[in-house]
Amino acid sequence: MIVLYDDARARTFEPFATTRPFGEVRAGALLGRDRWTTCLGTAAGAFCSAPHLAHFGEFDAPAAASLPIPAGAWLANTRALPVPVRLSDTSADVIRINGAVAAVRLREALADQSLIDGSFALEACVATDAVVVDVDGVWIDELWDILRHLTTQLAQDIPLLAAQLGASRATFGGSVAGPVKIGAHDVWLEAGATLEPFAVCDTSAGPILVRRGSTVQAFTRLIGPLFIGCDSTVTADRIAASSIGDMCRVHGELSTSVFVGHANKGHDGFVGHSLVGRWVNMGAGTITSNLKNTYGTVAMWSTSGVRDTGLQFAGTFFGDHVKTGIGLRLTTGCVLGAGANVMDAMPPKCVPPFSWGSRAPYALFAREKFVDIAARMMARRQVMLDAKGRVYLDEVMTHALAASTWPAR
Repeated sequence: MIVLYDDARARTFEPFATTRPFGEVRAGALLGRDRWTTCLGTAAGAFCSAPHLAHFGEFDAPAAASLPIPAGAWLANTRALPVPVRLSDTSADVIRINGAVAAVRLREALADQSLIDGSFALEACVATDAVVVDVDGVWIDELWDILRHLTTQLAQDIPLLAAQLGASRATFGGSVAGPVKIGAHDVWLEAGATLEPFAVCDTSAGPILVRRGSTVQAFTRLIGPLFIGCDSTVTADRIAASSIGDMCRVHGELSTSVFVGHANKGHDGFVGHSLVGRWVNMGAGTITSNLKNTYGTVAMWSTSGVRDTGLQFAGTFFGDHVKTGIGLRLTTGCVLGAGANVMDAMPPKCVPPFSWGSRAPYALFAREKFVDIAARMMARRQVMLDAKGRVYLDEVMTHALAASTWPAR
């Protein structure tokens, strides 16, 4: 089995570190967890992350690990993202990406207490006679690196994933009323995907994959490289160079962004170079700024302060369960903490988790009200928030309110 390990750096990747282990964040077309299960050809049996995530549970995600981690298990750093290709050398003990140790097969059970705070280094369990294999991939050193690598990863992932899924190359008959393809790259459709008439697929810059149960409605322009997960709907605007997870609704212009899944952008409004957590709902006309008027690089808030990303384009990072009001404008390089519900006035560059209101300083979102709203939204996607899930949300809210890394509300 695989144990997905969030090291100390991964545990600083807010706004997602509040509510989910980093292996459950999407990068390129896939969750980090799926990259490792494909590479190693075995299931992820557990994750090892911050103690406040001990009761995390979501769909088919593994549960938190308990020590010791058994001999024979792979311990994989979640900041390392291998290209999703099955490892051919079954004798491998160590996997490196860009010269750094990314995963180790344990020869002995591991109960090192530094796993709890993320300070454990995988190099510590590399034997001198280990079989080391180098694989292609990238490291995420900062959360915004997901945007830095997005188009390259999508271009790599989509043909590989299409082959693994048995997806078919879409054919285009040239009818004025049918969908139209521009460019030399492929459009892949998994069985059960729908591409309606008058949709335009521009593959000049990369391929497109639409997974089962998803619908691309008429008068939508898809621009590759682009991934659309299962049971999602995209409609009536320009959807470019993005990764859209399962069960999402995307209307209006979207560019170079990642939806983890189960999020709703159901109305007009530009979202660019942004990361969108699960259970996010953007009110009609929510707009992100992703480029400064100076055309300089964008600074973003992080747990170590406001820092230069080195990126010319960076929009908004929406934590899980974020809600925005109608017509909300979001400044370049904005971070909205998990569970925040903001409206009316443009927020500052960072909004702490579970904030509520029309302008800073924000009130604290009433705990029971937040959980009830989360349950209602999840039910709209046919997901029931059970008693265990309610307890978990209460636990992460308690953790977030005690954290000293966020600015004052």
